[in-house]
Amino acid sequence: MRELNQQPVDLSTGVTLNVAIEGPEDGELIIFLHGFPESHRTWRHQIGALKDRYRCIAPDQRGFAKSEKPEGVENYTVDKLFADIDALADALGIDRFTLAGHDWGGGIAWGYAMMRPDRVARLIIANAPHPVVFQREIWANPAQRESSQYFRDFRDRSNDAEIEANGLASFLMRVFGAGEEGLNLPPDELARYLEDWGRPGAAFGMLNWYRASQVEVPAMGEEMARPVMLDMDWPKLPMPVLVTWGVDDMALTPGNLEGLEDFVGDLTIRKIDAGHFVPWEAPEEVTAAIEEFLA
Repeated sequence: MRELNQQPVDLSTGVTLNVAIEGPEDGELIIFLHGFPESHRTWRHQIGALKDRYRCIAPDQRGFAKSEKPEGVENYTVDKLFADIDALADALGIDRFTLAGHDWGGGIAWGYAMMRPDRVARLIIANAPHPVVFQREIWANPAQRESSQYFRDFRDRSNDAEIEANGLASFLMRVFGAGEEGLNLPPDELARYLEDWGRPGAAFGMLNWYRASQVEVPAMGEEMARPVMLDMDWPKLPMPVLVTWGVDDMALTPGNLEGLEDFVGDLTIRKIDAGHFVPWEAPEEVTAAIEEFLA
């Protein structure tokens, strides 16, 4: 698939992001956020299908691919990730937009929509749990806690020397007990992944998203107190929300879909026969769900 049109965008947050921009300048705006360990190309199929009618904006988020990678965990806290979205919209002269996110991009999209409902007209989520629901599942569901143990590996600084010596790909293959084929990456895109992961600062920039996160992931069998956030009063999101969910996700249990109606007033869930990387594992189904949602 051809390269998307890209340009560097300097943000008021002090970082420069590489941003894919496609579609008519007067088209309805959609900002697409990718997750780990990807880039703007997570959404390449959807952008290709929608760009004739919609203005599609897809950044490489800070720490990833061709965007800047500031050093230090403190540069990857959620307030800075939210601020990048605000700054990107401001830099491009965007006031209100549809926000779409997958994986970590989806987690940030959930949080940003809670913080800035004035800017988010509609929210599209692909295999990314609501932050409160995710923490509930880690606390209450042993299967989700087990599936999330890789967080602990990603946060463990004793692995840094191995990553510096052998690269991120080797580390991921060890953590997940797989060869390159077991990482479930599209063969025609694999060279792009390896190039992006090998860019200076990329490995730790990407891992810093996990290291800066406040999500608690205890070891299996470790006692965990009931998370305070579960007893907080969370207002329902006012905008329509579409959740597309690959039901064969090995990292996220189906329980992450339970109780979403407590946080969303206008909720649509589309379950899809795919795994975690549903935007490119089942591109036609995801695109069709988005097009119906936007109609």
